[in-house]
Amino acid sequence: MRTVLLTGFEPFDQDTVNPSWEAVRLLDGTLQGDMQIIARQLPCTFAGAPERLSQLLQEFTPTLVIAVGLGPGRTDICIERVAININDARIPDNLGYQPIDTPVVAQGPAAYFSTLPLKAMVRAIRAGGIPASVSHTAGTFVCNQVFYCLQHALAGTGVRGGFIHVPPLPEQAVVAGGPSMALATQVEGLRIAVITALNTEDDVLEGGGQVS
Repeated sequence: MRTVLLTGFEPFDQDTVNPSWEAVRLLDGTLQGDMQIIARQLPCTFAGAPERLSQLLQEFTPTLVIAVGLGPGRTDICIERVAININDARIPDNLGYQPIDTPVVAQGPAAYFSTLPLKAMVRAIRAGGIPASVSHTAGTFVCNQVFYCLQHALAGTGVRGGFIHVPPLPEQAVVAGGPSMALATQVEGLRIAVITALNTEDDVLEGGGQVS
């Protein structure tokens, strides 16, 4: 049985809900062929998120790992290409910590690339009628930190990993304004993303439709 680990975050910045967790938890326990999805929540804290992620990797020894986070202002499902080795928080995390220009991992590489088949995933999600794109910035908050720590932990293991940002939910957009995406749409987009990542050996090349 192949195990897929999905993570989402607890609410932060005065929100009462985080779509990243609401979406992945609805996929928890999903079985398809020889694949099972396990979804777990991460704290939105610089101190707690990497530690919890490390525990989950040891507990489940997954075949594939995709961390998911809320992307305020995002209009579609954004599959991130690169994580950078810097924490630079525009707001405090849920413990009140606000690092400025600190490394995620001291003496670590400047960046890590996703090992997911990004463009194939985007193409498959779009084929399902759901907006999606490759993103080239995961920010510098806890999302980027988790993405970097994930790739750092998986480097050299052969286990694929990466990060996806999802838009706010409609009820969040009513309060804050801006774009949104229904929860059911996010769930289906993530389901397609997982299946595509598991079943795609090599990413698609440009051509036959722009996917970046």
